[in-house]
Amino acid sequence: MFGFVMPDYVVFGNPVAHSRSPAIHQAFAGQQGLAIDYRRQCVPLDGFAAAADAFFAGGGQGANVTLPFKTEAHAWVSRLSERAAAAGAVNTLYRAADGVVVGDNTDGIGLVRDITQLQGVALSGKRVMLLGAGGAARGAVLPLLAAGAAAVLVVNRTVAKAEQLAARFGVSAAGFDTAAAWPAEVVINATSGSLSGALMPLPDAVWARAELVYDMMYAAELTPFLRQAQAAGAARVADGLGMLVAQAAEAYALWRGFVPDIAPVVAAIRAEMEAACAG
Repeated sequence: MFGFVMPDYVVFGNPVAHSRSPAIHQAFAGQQGLAIDYRRQCVPLDGFAAAADAFFAGGGQGANVTLPFKTEAHAWVSRLSERAAAAGAVNTLYRAADGVVVGDNTDGIGLVRDITQLQGVALSGKRVMLLGAGGAARGAVLPLLAAGAAAVLVVNRTVAKAEQLAARFGVSAAGFDTAAAWPAEVVINATSGSLSGALMPLPDAVWARAELVYDMMYAAELTPFLRQAQAAGAARVADGLGMLVAQAAEAYALWRGFVPDIAPVVAAIRAEMEAACAG
């Protein structure tokens, strides 16, 4: 499957050719003065378990998991971290000291690390409005609470889904119609709305009073969600590129016991994206 030599690290996905993970993790290794063997692996849609079995049986040390296999990875492992259990999804696999492969979810901690470190916005004591009730939102709630958020409001078009997610973590839920009056200091988009260009049915006041408006999606230019927020008077907006790099850094730390500096890696990718857009 991998040729004659099994790599130490891999990202499983389908499609996966677009993944920036190899470049990101090589950059992290470079901070240690090392080079690592990290490759993309496009897995058949019905083949995740077989691919994961073969990889770890062949000596693989760690893997990232991207769409559409995060829930399958959750079911495949025999041991879950607290974060992965709460998220209901796995994006990182690593060998524990006893040799057992553990499933973790670093997406939420990547979000928190970007907001607090790169954006410089403290979450402690803040009211956070989380838009969406799918997998991305589910993985964010526990890390937001662990970072000290005073309150989290899950907002979704289908209120029942927001209520179901909120009940799981003991936070609040609302539909878009009733969320407008809630005084959020941080607003986070965990929906896929930016992919379709869909606007959020919230009044300008929600964006204008927030300290930070954040989109988990990222692009070379402002996402539609961030353009909407900026036009409505948001003081500060940020996309999810830092989250992408920070979640990878957490995985790297699990694998190798080294916490990378995410800022230069984010800056390098941002410059590359902007140059490609300009060209």
